[in-house]
Amino acid sequence: MLREEINTKLKEALKAKESRRVSTLRLVLAAIKDREIKARGDGNQSVVSDDEILQLLETMVRQRDEAIVLYEKGNRPELASQEKEEKIIIQEFMPEQLADGDIESAVIEAISSINATSLKDMGSVMAKLRENYSGQMDFSKAGQLAKERLS
Repeated sequence: MLREEINTKLKEALKAKESRRVSTLRLVLAAIKDREIKARGDGNQSVVSDDEILQLLETMVRQRDEAIVLYEKGNRPELASQEKEEKIIIQEFMPEQLADGDIESAVIEAISSINATSLKDMGSVMAKLRENYSGQMDFSKAGQLAKERLS
């Protein structure tokens, strides 16, 4: 399970005294714990699945990307590099990301598989992509490509 892998990496980082890695992994585990607490409050299962953890990691990477852009605009390179390090650590637990050409192929395949013809079908195309490629692609790029193909 993904959570166990993160815990193992945290222990290794603690032994190696890698402070940046330790703090990032603790952040990830805290986010997972928060998700579990929220699920319990909603009356759902208290264990978070690997798919939910992957979605959480995607969100964390997206947050790091946004922070990097803001720090670079604000002329804060030291904070931007810190965010880049965190992003790399978080991405270690995510599946390999598809290249741009592969994303385009996946979009074309999704459009043809559901016979999408207009922008009204965009939601169905994106749902199909999320179903088949969760955690493996940048869905904002996929959305732009799908929009271009459907318009």
